[in-house]
Amino acid sequence: MARRLDYSARYPLRTTHEVYAAMTNREHWDARIEELRKHSPNDIVNLASGDDGITVELRHVLPRDTLPEMAQMVVHKDMVITRRETYGPYGPEVTGEYTAEIPGSPGTLGGSMRLFPTETGCTLRTSSRAQVNVPFFGRRLEQLMLVNLVDLFRAEAEVTKVWLDQQRPAG
Repeated sequence: MARRLDYSARYPLRTTHEVYAAMTNREHWDARIEELRKHSPNDIVNLASGDDGITVELRHVLPRDTLPEMAQMVVHKDMVITRRETYGPYGPEVTGEYTAEIPGSPGTLGGSMRLFPTETGCTLRTSSRAQVNVPFFGRRLEQLMLVNLVDLFRAEAEVTKVWLDQQRPAG
């Protein structure tokens, strides 16, 4: 059975339009990737946006020696993760989904996203699910993946907030 975890990135004093517009902007994604490169190699593989929505593909490389010991028992080389995010067309509420592929991995990681207005701004809620099919370690690896994913989403949300402030101060 897969484990699930929700994370909400809150953008006070920002509209869904502002956050969605940032997600269509290559400079915004470049800023996010630049922050992530402080921790490990990361790249933007593809970004496409238009009337039908947004698709972005990112590559994250996690060096094996930086993985937790438990993960190193299963992963025998650097972990290369390809993450694809897709968002529907802009509207008062935007939905999307993501997948994360790890070649040779005994599990799956993905989820859904929803960008919606709130009384104080807007929120991007990500609902993730992880499933690892490894006897004895699967449940712990799932939890480890989800906790690290929340750290990633938190860092990305912070970059988005800073980037938006540089474009136009909030308020």
